[in-house]
Amino acid sequence: SPPARSPSPQGFLYTAPIREQGNIYKPNNKMMADELSEKAVHDVHTKEIDLVNRDPKHLNDDVVKIDFEDVIAEPEGTHSFDGIWKASFTTFTVTKYWFYRLLSAIFGIPMALIWGIYFAILSFLHIWAVVPCIRSYLIEIQCISRVYSICIHTFCDPLFEAIGRMFSSIRATVRKEI
Repeated sequence: SPPARSPSPQGFLYTAPIREQGNIYKPNNKMMADELSEKAVHDVHTKEIDLVNRDPKHLNDDVVKIDFEDVIAEPEGTHSFDGIWKASFTTFTVTKYWFYRLLSAIFGIPMALIWGIYFAILSFLHIWAVVPCIRSYLIEIQCISRVYSICIHTFCDPLFEAIGRMFSSIRATVRKEI
């Protein structure tokens, strides 16, 4: 048997075990404190974002990746002056680029706020309402399914067996008369 402990200064016979490293809130050693601060740096809300590849999951490859050639094209035999074509290309490209930047500067943060709220509400409803309702439904339907199965086997099986036996003695013969 383990050795008996002496009462703690508070009068309790058993004290909570103390780990060498302390607990996660007040670490006793520097190594654990460094590990915790390192984990805090890699938090999801403070992660580094890639300023070069801003669509790593390729969400908008087919939707908004529009270039001049995708919108304006001159078929063979119908060409404008080369200078006009170059100026049109430059105008289209620069206008699209700077107007997008202007719109994102004006509306980017408010839209990010709106979408953040929307997805927070969606996540909240999914976690706290949808999944519990579906789980509850599945639990209840399983119970109802068992009762339904018992009722079917109790009442319908004998009836259909009797009807089956009744019709099993019927014989049909086909004759062809000329």
